[in-house]
Amino acid sequence: MHPEERQHRIGEYLQKAEFASLEEIARHVEASVSTVRRDVTLLEASGSVRRTHGGARIVVPRSDEFTFSARDTHQLAEKEAIGRACADLIPPNQSVILDAGTTVYHVARYLESKAPQIVTNSLPVANHFASANRLEVVLSGGVIYPRLGVLVGPLAVEAFRKIHADVAVMSAGGLSLEGITNSHGLLIDIQRAMIQAAQKVIFCFDHTKFGRRSVLPLCDLDCVDVIVADAGAPPDLVGEFRNRGIAVVVALSTEQESSSPSSRMDNGV
Repeated sequence: MHPEERQHRIGEYLQKAEFASLEEIARHVEASVSTVRRDVTLLEASGSVRRTHGGARIVVPRSDEFTFSARDTHQLAEKEAIGRACADLIPPNQSVILDAGTTVYHVARYLESKAPQIVTNSLPVANHFASANRLEVVLSGGVIYPRLGVLVGPLAVEAFRKIHADVAVMSAGGLSLEGITNSHGLLIDIQRAMIQAAQKVIFCFDHTKFGRRSVLPLCDLDCVDVIVADAGAPPDLVGEFRNRGIAVVVALSTEQESSSPSSRMDNGV
């Protein structure tokens, strides 16, 4: 493979993964780590890639990667299926932490009939329930970060450190056998506080997040009780997570339910 072609493939891979180790990139382009290191150095000089400790990341993620309204148009049918399936797992009258992910927003849309107490740092979630009178919504303090539609900062972290909830419903940028990662450092401390505050932790991932490593580590798999995914989730990874004691719910879309009426989801519990 010519160096130009290899570097192009490295750039394309980082556009999808956002961050990857040199070893991971080397496997992808079938080259040695030393060769990939030189390629990454050249890409960094061009301004498209930034070297990190042991790896590389894309300098400018896909346009609108962190904009809530734009992200919410990605994998929309899958997020709807995940939202319905996840809401089905939550009994009535529970206290529920909801993070600021777009997939979690779709969970919120199916929770009102459960009359939960919602605790969130998500402005779209709070706005969704603004006129609901069957439930109570607690919005954390913090600084408004408009691109994410979220409250961030020490006040938001402290709010979740001071509460207890029955369940936390969360999402993140990547899920692999090494653990869960996320794309934005402003969210990591808040999400860790959410995990500590909840008796049960559910993570919602569409299939594009499986096998993906985002920029920053969030938590190990032993922090996770349930994963809710769509039917595109890779079966081998689903099996690995179940072997590690994590319940995995595979939700079907409306169209898939019509063709397979016997079950909405394979809950693997």
